Amino acid sequence: MNNIDIAKTYIKAVQFGDQATLGSIISPDVVWHQPGDNQFSGIHRGMAAVGPMLGKMMEVSKGTFAITRADHYMANGDWVAITVEFSGEANDIKLKQPGVDLIRIEGGKIVEVWLYSSNQAQEDAFWGQ
Repeated sequence: MNNIDIAKTYIKAVQFGDQATLGSIISPDVVWHQPGDNQFSGIHRGMAAVGPMLGKMMEVSKGTFAITRADHYMANGDWVAITVEFSGEANDIKLKQPGVDLIRIEGGKIVEVWLYSSNQAQEDAFWGQ
């Protein structure tokens, strides 16, 4: 499987909540860069930290947070950039905005994730402190 295929598998697994697939393609030592200034922001190291964070995000959004669209997959060596749209409802805010997921793949596993939002202030209010 090439890096674009791995990125597509990752997005589909996120969209369908396929934890088994995510567990098979995300390195246990993943470094996850969550943007902004909210309760989830910062660098999270390892699935032992990332898994519970993602679970809490679903709790805060009452299961509504989702990647609603993934349009373009662009590879450059170990890195794949994906243009996405994500949405959800939390804290009386309806979130729907474009962003970019940037993932680094080594040995068939996602080892690093950088997320970018087009309206970080809105996303910060959405997730809250």
